[in-house]
Amino acid sequence: MVPWRASDDGCVTSDVLDWYERFAHGRPGGLVIEATGIRDVPSGPLLRIGHDRFVPGLRALTDTVRRASDGQTRVFLQLIDFLSIRKRPEPQRYFAEFLQITDRHRQLLATQATSDAAIRRLLCQLPREELVRVLEPRELEALDFGARERVTDMHLAHVRDLPQTLPGLFADAAARAEAAGFDGVELHFTHAYTLASFLSALNDRGDGYGQTLEGRLRLPREVHHRVRGRVGGDFVVGCRLTTEECVAQGSTLADSTHFAVELASAGLDFLSLSRGGKFEDAKQPAIGSAAYPYTGQSGWECMPTTLADAAGPFGRNVAAGAALRRAVRDAGHETPVIVCGGIATFAQAEGILERGDADVVASARQSLADPDWFEKVRLGAGESVRRCEFTNYCEGLDQKHKQVTCKLWDRLELDRPDVKRTRDGRRRLVAPY
Repeated sequence: MVPWRASDDGCVTSDVLDWYERFAHGRPGGLVIEATGIRDVPSGPLLRIGHDRFVPGLRALTDTVRRASDGQTRVFLQLIDFLSIRKRPEPQRYFAEFLQITDRHRQLLATQATSDAAIRRLLCQLPREELVRVLEPRELEALDFGARERVTDMHLAHVRDLPQTLPGLFADAAARAEAAGFDGVELHFTHAYTLASFLSALNDRGDGYGQTLEGRLRLPREVHHRVRGRVGGDFVVGCRLTTEECVAQGSTLADSTHFAVELASAGLDFLSLSRGGKFEDAKQPAIGSAAYPYTGQSGWECMPTTLADAAGPFGRNVAAGAALRRAVRDAGHETPVIVCGGIATFAQAEGILERGDADVVASARQSLADPDWFEKVRLGAGESVRRCEFTNYCEGLDQKHKQVTCKLWDRLELDRPDVKRTRDGRRRLVAPY
């Protein structure tokens, strides 16, 4: 979970330390630190690890988790890469500044105007049906949603060169994570991000890094190989993997099963499973906002709410995860498989483990609602667990890049002098004890 507590230049802050200290007090078996950018580029209040200057702050973070959990919690860093996405523009600004005028526009407009400025003015005046006729699909998308790069944009040199640049970037980041005291890293191969997009059935790159199952798997495999070669043998290297993309023509369970077996064969130390969370079915953002990959049906599959279909929001990814785990075991691998998604009670989690549907249970939203729920259950105090209501209040804050909290506790004891508040002063930043 990304709580938007890092500094604007991606450094660990006291708010970041407080956030993870609170989770660590609940003594989970493992704590995966939020998606952390591997590039040294501006990305807002998102943690980064693209330079050695980030290591001291991250070292303070691992020290904090170990101290708060009395050494009981293993701490991992999720490493992520993402391509450029722009906010949805005002139409007039899009035509005035962003659209690249081509001969195709001139021909379809059938106008005597020759200057780019004249073409731009004309486009601003066209009705919607004419814009649909004149603009290319990607140009129309940039107008309606904001421009978004894809791994298939081979006309862009930096996208074309991703197979050459990403393995080294991930390896450098993993080495820094090891130096910062993490027990391991989780390579982000899921949802809407770069390596997940290479794995996707929608990846039709023709350079050997797309189209076929082996082509789509090639770069994630090379990233893992480079990372494994840069860190010590006892440093854990696992990955986050999609079971089903849940979009039209997207990857299916059959695809992910193949990938899981191959990644287990390659020596990944764990496979942590999620689902959905794609840009392809995201809702149109408001002008001035960027598209968010958890607003469509695939996003709902990733983070289902209580407004569910007949299957409900609880354990929605368990059946797919169990099938994937069976395939990994049938191939002769003991690679631990982690499942998440609407897991909020002891009986539910224990049932998953007893049935052999997974080896480890992960819980994000329930842990946000009550960071102590593991300890409460262990001590026989389950009736005092603060149960997540799965309304996605937290996800709504994330979507707006606001500091993430939980509605079950963010207004409690606000007047206490030791309670830190959000920037607007209206909510507390960490859960009460």
